Amino acid sequence: MRLLKFTTLIAISLLTLVSCGNQSGGKLDSAKDFVAIEKEIKSEFGSDAYYTELTITYNQSIGSIVGTTVTEDPESMKMGQWSLVQDTWTKKSEVFLEVPEGSKAAEFMFQLDEKINLETLGGLVSTSIETLKAEKDLENPKLHMAFIKFPKNGDVPKTEYVVMLKPEHGGTTFTFSYTLDGTLINMDY
Repeated sequence: MRLLKFTTLIAISLLTLVSCGNQSGGKLDSAKDFVAIEKEIKSEFGSDAYYTELTITYNQSIGSIVGTTVTEDPESMKMGQWSLVQDTWTKKSEVFLEVPEGSKAAEFMFQLDEKINLETLGGLVSTSIETLKAEKDLENPKLHMAFIKFPKNGDVPKTEYVVMLKPEHGGTTFTFSYTLDGTLINMDY
């Protein structure tokens, strides 16, 4: 009987920790929220790191989840796949790149800087939310996922910011794609 009570107490404690672990105070919908995430990423990997993938997902139970494929030395052809969940970075795997002969690996990666940054992505999340409220009469759309879609051929001007929103209580996913300067390419649902 004591074991059952102890197990129940542990389960309730873990459930409370998970449900209270929301890092972003119940939202992730502004440039300011995304600037904080970019600072966390740069704190972990440095300001000069190179990326091939960067995704931010929002889960109401645990807050923001960041997934990235990153290296500090692009010419090593080795990258790490990392995730940030509840303030803890975890390395998931290593990835080895192949690039066309005569090319540099950095040509197929991006850096977080003035051209490509999370502040712009966060601002586009806000814009997308306001668009959905106005055009689709959704009261409280929430971020599902936001990411930087970097072209496999390294053509930086064709990089896109993608924002995926859902109604507060689930349902249809609305996907917005934007150019680097924030121009809407399309909205799909």
